[in-house]
Amino acid sequence: MSTALITGASAGIGAEFARQLADRGADLVLVARSEDALQALAAELHERHGIAVEVLVADLAVEQDVDRVARRIADADRPIDLLVNNAGFGLPLHFADNDIADEVRHLRVLVEAPMRLMHAALGVMRGRGGRIVNVASVAGFISRSTYSACKAWIIGFSRWANDEYAGDGVTVTALCPGFVHTAFHARMGLAAGEEGVPSFLWLDAPFVVRQGLRAAARGRSVVIPSLRYKAMIAGSRLVPRSLTTLIARRGRM
Repeated sequence: MSTALITGASAGIGAEFARQLADRGADLVLVARSEDALQALAAELHERHGIAVEVLVADLAVEQDVDRVARRIADADRPIDLLVNNAGFGLPLHFADNDIADEVRHLRVLVEAPMRLMHAALGVMRGRGGRIVNVASVAGFISRSTYSACKAWIIGFSRWANDEYAGDGVTVTALCPGFVHTAFHARMGLAAGEEGVPSFLWLDAPFVVRQGLRAAARGRSVVIPSLRYKAMIAGSRLVPRSLTTLIARRGRM
């Protein structure tokens, strides 16, 4: 039976990964800051599916917590077969007006933590096999403050790593959704209606996760769920960057 470790598992896309993987019979290691939410999800999934569920309470902006999660991933006696780097949060798009400490924390959670957890996973997956899914965003294909830059890094690194470690039996997939119905926006104090985003651009978490798991199983390095977002990203390459930057100031992906 396989084991998956999911960061940011207490809600939204992370919790949906947990539910779909539990439905497939995978044991789980759930990682997030909210112990109550993790314990509730763990109890639900264990009772419903009879799987083993381990809870790791960790803030991935804190070095010691990242080290603790990395050690769990690197434990060859309790191997992790699938790593889902999902933890993240957004900031207002006006970089110069943001607190630099918040921006540094943002960078640690969206870039440094996934990099370190991938390093730990590759140390035990190479030769044995495994999958890594990095939850990125279509924002990584456009200019959109530091959130966009972080997601662009994840996409680029996933592409390279998928090619580099394919021979070792490891696949690395960047999952790049657009706007998804989760608590992500609410945590920023923004309701979906306040984003100014048309309803047809919103995706549901179950669909996004299914697409991500399917792409990982097929060894794809990047997946953009839904044809509408694929078309938008393709079209964005044909217009000036200044225009895409102006459009991207609306909403949070």
